[in-house]
Amino acid sequence: MKALQLKAYGEINESLIFNEIPKPNMGPNDVMIEVKAAAINPIDKSIILGNLQSLLPIPLPCTLAYDVSGTVVEKGNDVGNFEIGDLVHSRVPQEQMGTLAEYVAVTNSAVSKKPGNVSFEEAASIPLAGLTAMQSLEYAQLKENDRILIHAGSGGVGSLAIQYAKSKGAFVYTTTSTANVEWVKALGADRVIDYKTEDYKTIANDVDIVFDTLGKAYTTESFEVVKPGGKVVSIVGPLDEESAQMFGMTDYKLSDEIATLSREKNAAYKFIFMHPNGAHLEIIKALIEDEKMKPIIDKVYPFEEAIEAFKHLASGRAKGKIVIKIN
Repeated sequence: MKALQLKAYGEINESLIFNEIPKPNMGPNDVMIEVKAAAINPIDKSIILGNLQSLLPIPLPCTLAYDVSGTVVEKGNDVGNFEIGDLVHSRVPQEQMGTLAEYVAVTNSAVSKKPGNVSFEEAASIPLAGLTAMQSLEYAQLKENDRILIHAGSGGVGSLAIQYAKSKGAFVYTTTSTANVEWVKALGADRVIDYKTEDYKTIANDVDIVFDTLGKAYTTESFEVVKPGGKVVSIVGPLDEESAQMFGMTDYKLSDEIATLSREKNAAYKFIFMHPNGAHLEIIKALIEDEKMKPIIDKVYPFEEAIEAFKHLASGRAKGKIVIKIN
């Protein structure tokens, strides 16, 4: 089968190659998905550049990407929740990474039937970003009337986090650039902050939750705007000690700066590492079918232009998700 693979860490132009590889082996709890579409994410770019070698060691060459939609064409002997012909989507587990290929084998617990009211391309755009948004906000125990600041509302995660938060009845602040203000408003955000003309720290004050999708100074600034006793959840900031232990970093200590800010504000800090979960995808599926959430796609590329898709991802200018149509 045809697959886009990472042959060596480095720049996108020099690191990616199309290869013919065998279909993946399938275990008793797996389903074989004939891939219709796959989405790419910032983590894929980080893998290509070699930035995650210590956390996610992978043998090279390897097939890239985690998001998939397609049709079940085979199933393991112990799979009872899917049938041949089911239309599905998934964020595949780390050990099964490789959705930029004609087939992928996925453990059934990470798979959900795709929402019935979206295309395969839209379905492929949902899993990683949707699960990241949902698991982050659920960890923060977001509830009705909570005030939440979601950074980068036009991004793949931010755009779905806005919609998920509104489905919970929260008041949503979000940041974006001037060019994206109107379409981010259309996602349902209550106050869209144009970071090019406004200082979000003077507008979003004493919020219950900050969802940090940007990292660096934005992580520390979160403690300026969160209320005493509030929560800061980040998908790009420093690891907290519990998350570090998950990666085998037994001697890790939270940075002094974050620890001090957290203590002074009596605000909890948590790094969120998304976990594949088919049951959670079923919840998102219901929200999409009820039209409380919708996938946001920036551009769909044909499989033969997948390397160009990665260049677009690296530009950082995508509004929503970048999807590659495989079949």
